[in-house]
Amino acid sequence: MPRRKVRKKGSARGGDSSEGDTEETGSVVSSHLSEPDSILEEGPELADNVRVDETDAQERFEEKIKEYIDGTTQKSVNGRKDCLEGLKKSLSRKVLTDFIEQRKVTISDCVERCIKKGKSEEQALAASVGTLLLIQLGAGDDSEAIFNDLLPLLKTTLADKTVAPKGRASCALFLGLGCFLAADNYETVLDCMVALEHVFSLSYLKGDGTVPSHTPAVTALHCAALSAWTLLLSIAPPARVPQLVDSHLGKLPTLLHSDDVNLRIEAGESIAMFYELAREQNEDFDMDNVDELLVTLRGLATDSNKYRAKKDRRQQRSSFRDIMRTIEDNDIPHEIIKFGPEILELDGWVKKQQYVAFREVLGSGTNIHLQENLLLRDIFGLGAPIITSGPGAPKRANRSERHHYNSQAFKARTKVRSKQRDKRSYNPS
Repeated sequence: MPRRKVRKKGSARGGDSSEGDTEETGSVVSSHLSEPDSILEEGPELADNVRVDETDAQERFEEKIKEYIDGTTQKSVNGRKDCLEGLKKSLSRKVLTDFIEQRKVTISDCVERCIKKGKSEEQALAASVGTLLLIQLGAGDDSEAIFNDLLPLLKTTLADKTVAPKGRASCALFLGLGCFLAADNYETVLDCMVALEHVFSLSYLKGDGTVPSHTPAVTALHCAALSAWTLLLSIAPPARVPQLVDSHLGKLPTLLHSDDVNLRIEAGESIAMFYELAREQNEDFDMDNVDELLVTLRGLATDSNKYRAKKDRRQQRSSFRDIMRTIEDNDIPHEIIKFGPEILELDGWVKKQQYVAFREVLGSGTNIHLQENLLLRDIFGLGAPIITSGPGAPKRANRSERHHYNSQAFKARTKVRSKQRDKRSYNPS
């Protein structure tokens, strides 16, 4: 089996709408944060006025959030949804750890009440707010307590077929990301994975080999459940991987026959992650029926059926080419996400899945959280937040300098991995 290879890309998966958001948001953030520098040069009086203006703006912003929180208890369904939407946008676009810390119980109660008594859209919004609450609080006892309190409700709602698929889908994502952030032991993780598999397993092939027929909303639910399940797979302890391979890897390829492009891609990426995790322990790992799997993957990577939308075909071919390279050549994807003056390197399927999960919740606020949220910076190994304004701020490198840095960093990573592989393959016997 060829040694593990790394391919370098410049952005997120082709066709993903967040790619433009990443670049655009990053440039806006950098521009905004650089404004105080020029103001300070004008003199202390103007700088003081700006600080007062920023304080006033922050106070108004926080007052608006308080109104949103209070508004989630009103009788009007549309009014509650509007407040949840406002709360969701506020928590995704700004890091408010101290402010949220003082209101965590109130917000958690709002989330619980709206999931219990709401319908479809309201439940979906409430679950998103709950996920953002945990992201704001970070890892710790508070997040753990809130997640454990909401866990029974999330599992019950997810399993309840009388609940609208949209609400269940958001609960699936909340269950996955909440467990990823706040589960107190791995048994809880496994329990959540079982609950999620009970949902997406309904898209496995039937006993007679036919593809189940579901509405688009139900298929979207299954895709969300599989995405959350794969996120939890990404934190599986190495000792658990062989057991998970034996119990699940043989089932996932049946989802490649789904009529939904997103579910096919999600299943393919789950399989690729299994290969990545298994080959960290055994470079020669392969499925028993790998030839059959490769035939299916090759067909999806070259699919030109006209009955599929052009955008779906393009997205599918790009995704499955990456998946095939991992399985055939042990070649993992490497993507670079730019935000402000920094970059985030997604080296492999594990990091990519984790990034996509956070981006799904944070949307256009992803870059802000990558810059300022200590939890995300710790998860992705970004270190302490860097200074982006003031006398100590680093100057932005030009394009040539950035290219040189990326090239040298890539070479350094390759050398390190080669040494690590040599150590793993060394047998003193």
